[in-house]
Amino acid sequence: MTQDSLITPAMQQAIGSVVATEVADVERGAIRRFAEAIEDSNPLYVDESAAHASGYRDVIAPPIFFRSLRTATPSMPDEANVPRLLDGGSAWEYFEPVCAGDRITLVTTVESLTERAGRLGKMLFIVYATEYTNQDGRPVAVQRNTIIRY
Repeated sequence: MTQDSLITPAMQQAIGSVVATEVADVERGAIRRFAEAIEDSNPLYVDESAAHASGYRDVIAPPIFFRSLRTATPSMPDEANVPRLLDGGSAWEYFEPVCAGDRITLVTTVESLTERAGRLGKMLFIVYATEYTNQDGRPVAVQRNTIIRY
């Protein structure tokens, strides 16, 4: 890390730290509205009897439903030094379905920081890992989201 780096000592210390924790209750109506919004008519998302017939205790949430649980980009120390923000994309791993009635805990940590030069000048790439865990303590998904600050 050079002296003119965007990565400050405080940012470096944030790697591995928890920057956000949230709890979300998954409601049947929210799942149905989400499925309708994305125009996915899978009966497992809207019909309790279809979900029961497939072995689920209630309707299940489409995998991308997790996006509706996130509320804000976590803050970083010294982020005022790099005020502009771009979404650099995300990658997901899914472990088990989420049903209506589940309580999901989201824990977001700073996974990595890298700096690159680009047309916009120096850019800071922050990878956040968000672990989604159900009320039984079982992981249901992990999201790795890249935020680009410049």
